[in-house]
Formats: sequence, structure tokens, C-alpha cells
Amino acid sequence: MLIPRFMRFFFNLLYHPFAFTYDLVAATVSLGHWKDWVHGVFPFIEGTRILEVGHGPGHLQRLLRDRGLAAVGLDESAPMGTLAKARLRKSGHREINLTRGVTQNLPFPDGTFDTIVSTFPSEYIFDPRTLTEARRCLASGGRLVVLPVAFHIGQRALERLMAWLFRVTGQTPHPIEIIRKHILAFFENSGFEVEVETVEIASSLLVIAVARKQNNSLQDLE
Repeated sequence: MLIPRFMRFFFNLLYHPFAFTYDLVAATVSLGHWKDWVHGVFPFIEGTRILEVGHGPGHLQRLLRDRGLAAVGLDESAPMGTLAKARLRKSGHREINLTRGVTQNLPFPDGTFDTIVSTFPSEYIFDPRTLTEARRCLASGGRLVVLPVAFHIGQRALERLMAWLFRVTGQTPHPIEIIRKHILAFFENSGFEVEVETVEIASSLLVIAVARKQNNSLQDLE
């Protein structure tokens, strides 16, 4: 219990008073591959109306907008909102659609988005209320794309060290098949059809959940 409590404390600091260090920490733990990891979700994004939950310092927001997509971002952290706005303005984007809020109570109308995406979110993403809200805000056949974890699989000494640190701190707590089963079990009876994909990028293995909104479930009949 001590390590999970420490990690919650650490991430609270990282997302709030020390948000300005986020990019440095992310680059360090990913051995410089953080942006490559984030890019890994693009093949699974559909449509043009995209909501990113937990937008952090705005890297994915910038990439979505660079591709001409109608991107909206939501984050609970005010410092992250400030960083993301600055990054978007610096990249030449004038229309900035970022809002502060929580995934358990999304401030958007029903059926607004084609895809909702989240990369390396904290525990909120597996709150049942988050799934309920995501489903409500997705259009018919829309999808929720979540990149919860990545593994270092390279053979260099530093890559092996980082893989060990990820296991010790609980960031990669299980082998991939166990993670897959946990994800599938979580989405059971949620109104989503879910597949768990693995993508190899830059000596790393990404685990990505792709959950498509079912349109013939009991929730649609209520």
C-alpha cells in the first residue's frame, strides 16, 4: 500500500504545483520516447470531433489541431491548462478549446464527439462514472481510446533499468495478458465493445484500449 500511496502523492504534485516539470519527467521515464508513445494512439482515432481528457501540457492537443481536427481538451489541473494554452498559442493556434473539469461530470451535450482519447491517465479513467459520461458524450458508434501504460522492452541497460522501475512503482503492474483481462473485465456491461491492442514503438510496447460505443444496448432503450 505504501508505494501506491506515494505514487498518488507524486502525481498530485506533478499535475499541480510542479506541472512545469511534467515534460522533463515524462521525457526521463520514457527515455525520450514520450511523444512517440503519444503518437501511438493516432491510428485508433476516428472522426473529426475529438475530446482529449487529461490533456496535460497540450502535446496531443497540438498534434490533433495540426491535423485539422476539431479538438477539445479537458483537465482538472489549472496549471496544466495554462501550459497547454501557451503551447497551442506558440504553435500558432488561435482557437483554443480547453476547459477545466473532471471526467466523472463532462460539461458537454450528449453525442458531441466521435472519439474521446486519453493518454497515460491516472485512476479517474477507470471510474465507472467516467465510462458513463464518456458513453453519453460519444456519437453513435463513437469510440473511447485509452493508452494507460507502456513497457520498455529494449535490451540496453538503461531500458532494462527503467522497465524495473516501472514494475516497482506499479506503473506496469502486470504482464500484458493480465492487463488485457483487467481492462476487458472493467468494460464488461458498460455499453462498450472493447479491444485491447498492443503497438511496438521505439523499443517500447504500448497497451491501448479501444472501446466502441454499442448502439443496441439496454442503455439506448432507456
